Amino acid sequence: QVQVIESGGGLAQAGDSLKLSCTASGGTFSRLAMGWFRQAPGKGREFVAAIDRSGGRTSYTESVKGRFTVSRDNDKKTFYLQMNSLKPEDTALYYCAVKATILTVAPMTTENSFSNWGQGTQVTVSS
Repeated sequence: QVQVIESGGGLAQAGDSLKLSCTASGGTFSRLAMGWFRQAPGKGREFVAAIDRSGGRTSYTESVKGRFTVSRDNDKKTFYLQMNSLKPEDTALYYCAVKATILTVAPMTTENSFSNWGQGTQVTVSS
């Protein structure tokens, strides 16, 4: 069973940067595709960014394109979400989700594509 743990959240001001990390243990890391999702207070969970198992393809929701970058380090068994130019509307609980894939497929962007989820890390951005 793959265990997923997020870290790196915190308080930030508009325009600041934060880098989230997601470690995945208990499985073959190189087979994992990953997605970042977020849930703002009173709203449903939404897709933010995803990366395929090779690291060669990524996908982003429109509102974070050009500001957020998803990446992976197979040696450290860690995924990252670099968040720049943060906005108050980025305030949310950020989740990391993974899924072992047999082949390299396009980045997955829907919640039901992923099998293992972390508990989330809170990001709060003040204006």
